Amino acid sequence: MTEPYDALLIVSFGGPEKREDVIPFLENVLRGKPVPRERLLEVADHYYHFGGVSPINSQVRDLIAALQVELARAGVTLSIYWGNRNWHPLLTDTLRQMADHGIKRALAFFTSAYSSYSGCRQYRENIQQAQSEVGPNAPAVDKVRVFYNHPDFIAANVDRVRAALRRLPEANRETAAIAFTAHSIPHSMADHCNYVAQLTETCRLIADELKLSPERWKLVYQSRSGRPSDPWLEPDILDHIRTLNSSRQTSLVIAPIGFLSDHIEILFDLDEQARELCDELGIAMARSGTVGTHPRFVMMVRELIQERLGQITDRRAIGTCGPSHDVCPADCCLYTVPVSRPGRPPS
Repeated sequence: MTEPYDALLIVSFGGPEKREDVIPFLENVLRGKPVPRERLLEVADHYYHFGGVSPINSQVRDLIAALQVELARAGVTLSIYWGNRNWHPLLTDTLRQMADHGIKRALAFFTSAYSSYSGCRQYRENIQQAQSEVGPNAPAVDKVRVFYNHPDFIAANVDRVRAALRRLPEANRETAAIAFTAHSIPHSMADHCNYVAQLTETCRLIADELKLSPERWKLVYQSRSGRPSDPWLEPDILDHIRTLNSSRQTSLVIAPIGFLSDHIEILFDLDEQARELCDELGIAMARSGTVGTHPRFVMMVRELIQERLGQITDRRAIGTCGPSHDVCPADCCLYTVPVSRPGRPPS
């Protein structure tokens, strides 16, 4: 018989909380990746623009607080821990704390709705590395399934897009274009996972609920990094805005459905760069909120936890793809980070 879970582990990306954290944080993020130093410093400036503070950690704290209430309401008594990939609280420190507290088996929730190397498999590798560093007393960790097509995730995003549409001039709302955005990833990563297919299904489900015609919406990407010579998913949001302008589109909602909370990539790439371009081109633009702590999203997380606890048997999903697996296959989201050849600097 499967042993019960005695803790919930929230696993996230992490972010700096003061100016001095920015460079070491980004060095953690980019370690082993073929990203030029110039790109690191460019991204650092994005963080400095906001005082060196990423909103992601505070938003994880808000999610944990909302989950504590939601789980208590449902009678779920798991202790909640939190560990990050790239900045404090780091996963190794959190698993060590869990071991000290006598936690034997934890259920993990990753702050990523989609399957990809960086959004799923790498987090599992991070947990395995942390377990190795903590030693034999480290807790076992399983994860809940990805939830891109869960009805509550879709409903929360629909609410956010509707609210953004209401912020546009009334005359523009019925004809506004919708640009769904997600973090771009290399083609070499996208080719070995269901990231694009899952994002496309999320967009379609939201668009269907909003009764949007297919020509009104498009999945686009943002926040590309890496070497210019490496192909990444396109089109970029800024290129898409220029295309809309050339077709005389005058209003736009940008919906960052690839993110669960307002990262620096959203605050800088969308709220600043995309808005500046829209203003320059005369396009009325509204950016929809991420799901954050939307009640339907928090309810969904609680439901996914109860699935794995055996308290709920109906594994809800809408659309054409059905619920995702609980246990990832061995070859799920494989990716080998490209490296520069010896003796050659990154291009």
